[in-house]
Amino acid sequence: MSETTPKGDRIAKVLARSGVASRRGAEAMIGEGRVSVNGKVIDSPALNVTDADAITVDGKPIAPPEPARLWRYYKPLGLVTSEKDEKGRDTVFANLPEDMPRVISVGRLDINSEGLLLLTNDGGIKRKLELPSTGWLRKYRVRVNGVPTDDMLAPLRRGIVADGEKFQAMEVSLDRQQGANAWLTVGLREGKNREIRRAMEEVGLKVNRLIRISYGPFRLDDLKPGAVEEIKARVIRDQLGMQGPNEKPRLKKKPKPRRRR
Repeated sequence: MSETTPKGDRIAKVLARSGVASRRGAEAMIGEGRVSVNGKVIDSPALNVTDADAITVDGKPIAPPEPARLWRYYKPLGLVTSEKDEKGRDTVFANLPEDMPRVISVGRLDINSEGLLLLTNDGGIKRKLELPSTGWLRKYRVRVNGVPTDDMLAPLRRGIVADGEKFQAMEVSLDRQQGANAWLTVGLREGKNREIRRAMEEVGLKVNRLIRISYGPFRLDDLKPGAVEEIKARVIRDQLGMQGPNEKPRLKKKPKPRRRR
């Protein structure tokens, strides 16, 4: 006998979309007995709900779900891409503007990297942008110490193994040599931990600055460190095939009936 998937979405996801808390925070609220569905206190997040269910937190109805939104953010150096850091380091989310809604990051940039970090309030957008099958090209301006040659960079273009881990082929071009350093443009379609730094070390180059300049069709452009800018609704629709905020679904026009001759 096959099991059918319950209709609706998990209660924690619905609470997160309404801006109450993160999914993890919502699960904690449920464990504390603060969430009710249709007048009954629930004690487990293993529950699917639909628009027909009445949900309250601390006795108050939750707000309607926020529309899916996406922002470009210039992550400065020295910030950790996480909500909280066990080492007490400063985080991206603690430095966002106060009027920003609750957001999550699309992928990460390590503490010593800077540049474009996409932020969203929607888990569906996050998953769509991070899926390996989507294959979004991510581009970086990379400053390395050394004098790179085509022979040195060739293994990176073929795909390299570092510390026993296989990295996919990268797009690598030499922009200019500047004294003891050189600037490269690097493009890749996966996001393994410290991938560019580890790959460069494997060919004898040390990265001393790394700036992400694009993620798929989304570009850093002239955004300044620490600045955040919302991506327009039509761009979300055109690039991701998703409905942006405050947009009505487009209705397909019915084809005109052909006249018989």
